[in-house]
Amino acid sequence: MTELQSIASQVRRDILRMVHGCQSGHPGGSLGCADLLVALYFQQMKINNRKGKGGYLSFNMDGKGEDLFYLSNGHISPVFYSVLARRGYFDVTELATFRKLNSRLQGHPTTHEHLPGIRIASGSLGQGLSVAIGSALSKKLNGDKTLVYCLMGDGEQQEGQVWEAVQFAPNNNVDNLVAFVDVNGQQIDGSTKKVNDNRDLGAKYKAFGWRVLHVDGNNMDELTTLLRKIKRLVGKGQPIAVMMKTEMGQGVDFMMHSHKWHGVAPNDAQLEQALSQLEETLGDY
Repeated sequence: MTELQSIASQVRRDILRMVHGCQSGHPGGSLGCADLLVALYFQQMKINNRKGKGGYLSFNMDGKGEDLFYLSNGHISPVFYSVLARRGYFDVTELATFRKLNSRLQGHPTTHEHLPGIRIASGSLGQGLSVAIGSALSKKLNGDKTLVYCLMGDGEQQEGQVWEAVQFAPNNNVDNLVAFVDVNGQQIDGSTKKVNDNRDLGAKYKAFGWRVLHVDGNNMDELTTLLRKIKRLVGKGQPIAVMMKTEMGQGVDFMMHSHKWHGVAPNDAQLEQALSQLEETLGDY
């Protein structure tokens, strides 16, 4: 197990325990996207490593000189919170407050809670790509050479605002933007194919003028190879879209291959069974 795989295993344990602790939340997509967020925050992204109050990473909303990440499908907040805590933005023990009264870790990320690492309130699907484009354009205007990353769900591609943003970015040479689409084929009411078939998303993005790449989002070696490649492709006149194939519930056999764990918390027995399949590598909170 590589270092990144080891971190991802712990993140998946965090996700399950957080959702179980409040008997609410979205474990399926969170488990599927754990590898990407670990690869971004622990290897790919340029972030401010200075430590501030309490020994945690310094965070400011401007993000000058830093790569930025926007989680558009905000319902998978458990994976985002875990990665931020494990990366050092706040204490991992705070993960135990997920979705509880007066917690900074609400079910969908919010900015008014002032949780380090959170740049937008998200969860109203379809908005994240537009925000990411605005940030990317701001960086270009300011001569800031760092990048902007955004993650969306494939069910989210059924939102009309997504396609306004998809059309805008190539027409305005937003070539410091990398958008990932989590192609797990599932959404809350069933498979994306049955609910509202997206058909060939990659072909659609390409037709709008994006550079389109494909990756197995649950293969850490393939992911990190692609992320290194992306650094060589940015700044060439096109935004980059990555069709990232993942499995909802990745890492837990009985949560995979179904939409049913999109937004369902495991009970005590299911949590025990799930944790038995994931190595505790960094220590549970």
